[in-house]
Amino acid sequence: MDLHKQLSLLLLVLLTSVGAWAEPNVSIGTGSIKLTDFPMAYHVDASEARTYEQVRTLPFLDTGSRTTLGTAAKVTWFRLIINNVTDAERRVFVHLPHAYHVRSVDFFEERNGTLLRQERLDLNDAGASDLLYRGTAVYPLTLLPDQPTVLYLRSHSFSHQWFAAEILDEQTSRRALISVNADIALMVGMLLALVFYNGLLYFATSKKENMFYSLYLISGLVWIALSYGLIASMFDVYGIQAFKLNISLITMPVFLVLFMMAIFDTRTAYRTEHRFLQGLIVLLTGTLIWGLFDISAALKPSSSLAALVMVVTFSVSISLYRKGNPLVKYFLVGHTFFVVFNGIAVLFYKGLIAPNYLNSHGVGIGIVLEALTLAFIISHRIKILEDIRSSQEELKRQASTDPLTRLYNRRFFFAEADYLLELAKDMDTPVSLLVLDVDHFKSVNDRHGHACGDKVLVALAQSLKQHSRADDLVARFGGEEFVLLLPGADLVEASICAERIRAACAALDVRIGTDELIRITASIGCAQIDAGHESIESALSRADRALYEAKNAGRNCISVDVPEPGPLGIRVRSAPPAPPCPVTPV
Repeated sequence: MDLHKQLSLLLLVLLTSVGAWAEPNVSIGTGSIKLTDFPMAYHVDASEARTYEQVRTLPFLDTGSRTTLGTAAKVTWFRLIINNVTDAERRVFVHLPHAYHVRSVDFFEERNGTLLRQERLDLNDAGASDLLYRGTAVYPLTLLPDQPTVLYLRSHSFSHQWFAAEILDEQTSRRALISVNADIALMVGMLLALVFYNGLLYFATSKKENMFYSLYLISGLVWIALSYGLIASMFDVYGIQAFKLNISLITMPVFLVLFMMAIFDTRTAYRTEHRFLQGLIVLLTGTLIWGLFDISAALKPSSSLAALVMVVTFSVSISLYRKGNPLVKYFLVGHTFFVVFNGIAVLFYKGLIAPNYLNSHGVGIGIVLEALTLAFIISHRIKILEDIRSSQEELKRQASTDPLTRLYNRRFFFAEADYLLELAKDMDTPVSLLVLDVDHFKSVNDRHGHACGDKVLVALAQSLKQHSRADDLVARFGGEEFVLLLPGADLVEASICAERIRAACAALDVRIGTDELIRITASIGCAQIDAGHESIESALSRADRALYEAKNAGRNCISVDVPEPGPLGIRVRSAPPAPPCPVTPV
């Protein structure tokens, strides 16, 4: 019986020794020290009240120096055993680079079963401790030769427990503390540039989607800067005050959904999808209000809520794509990035997958990629609107111009002339009218065909635009008849302009073949309009009568309608007659 007891006791001692020998530990040798991936152990304190004395006797589970344990491990104890295998003391520094996101960290340094030192870092009172620098907790250790040092770390998180530790020598520690997270700064910089650009677009266009997109970007960059330590590093903001900024994790999907509703016009074009997005807005708004009072509690279901947002928005996007929305295919590309990378991040924050750079930075990467795609959507939509506007302008131009000569047509002339007459009346400035008709144009069509006649009209239209003033309104009324409205011109200036145009027409040569030219002349009637008392139709009638006087006077001349007292109030003065326009070969 005694022998049996002795064997049992010996077996117990051996098992205990094997367990102690097999416990994860880190060996420190000679040379520089930069350890970022090494074995540790952890114990979840569900009661959140266990002491160091109680915890050190409890079982720990193996893990790595970078781990994530989800929302059910708010208070977690980590154990790190470090062996100095050299024959001299070594000075090392244990870094906790993610300390900025926790509520507090407690350090317990033990050697040979004796507690040597105890430190507490309360992030709500970070200024009272010298253990924190730019969001990184730094605990110095002096390692004796061939003596293991045990470090217990009590991490009290606000919601999600994700943890990282590093062991560095003094020089490496200094470099790490002054280094800049260039990747995070680049993400934030890109989002800031997009915020600025879309802010300008909103003020220029007053489009709601630009405002929602800018607010989405602001929420995203706040969360990225907060979660990856940029706010802690630059502004020394920690604890509950910094943790409250996690409200951006809720506002971000709110503005994304509002952006979808605005850019796709779901309210009028897609009623069913609009109701799903409205329901999502109600749920997110409720969570947002909850977060304003208790952000820690509101963030507990945030991973599940993020998954729901991704499912609903992705499903709505698929539905809009099937219904032929022209923009949604681009949204699907960006949202696929968002869904994939945020899905990875959700698994990471829930502690379901091992930590690495892609997993821990999934949300930031997803936000930036989707933000760039949404920026493309906005730019593409602006292009579509500009194309539509250009098409509308082209239709207006076609409706207001003569298709052959590209001059304004009769309908546009009357509408614009009424406006110019009102303007002349208000400003008390003169305005005159010219009516031009090509002499013997029928003979051109009869001898050379209508195609050559059209060529003559096009050349004449170009000459009219060349020899008229910039403000003059030039229109083709039909056939070979043209009308010019001259704002600011009295009868004398209108006569000078008419003579200039008549001379230009007489000097115009239109080539219709390799060895033949057509020369034309024109007759012009001129009248000044009484802008305060006369309509454009009445003035046009007077100019027409002057034109017929020019025709009767022998063509290739101008006739001026001169108002004077009398029953008719008109006197016609004609330029000297000229012979009919010949059609001659070169």
